[in-house]
Amino acid sequence: MNKYLLKLYIAGHTSRSVKALYNLRQMCEKELAGRYELEIIDVLENPQRAEDAKVMVTPMVIRELPPPVRRVIGDLSECDKVLIGLDLVALFPENQDPENAKNRT
Repeated sequence: MNKYLLKLYIAGHTSRSVKALYNLRQMCEKELAGRYELEIIDVLENPQRAEDAKVMVTPMVIRELPPPVRRVIGDLSECDKVLIGLDLVALFPENQDPENAKNRT
């Protein structure tokens, strides 16, 4: 069973940052319950970490583990697209059925 390391880069406590954090936590609890670690990095407080990670836009979530690294930007409100972008969709075959995808959002 894989353990996932996700890092969410935000810029302060803007409405987009708050929405992205909420959406990511909801998705993680539903899809990765007990199998993930989430770190929130505020680029205004830690600009060097953002530069090191090559974060140019926020909010951005980066899945660092397991490799390969995957990145998704935006408020993360479209769960199915986030799952695909983070390469988590293959773990959940029901996501590939359009009828189930409609019921997930």
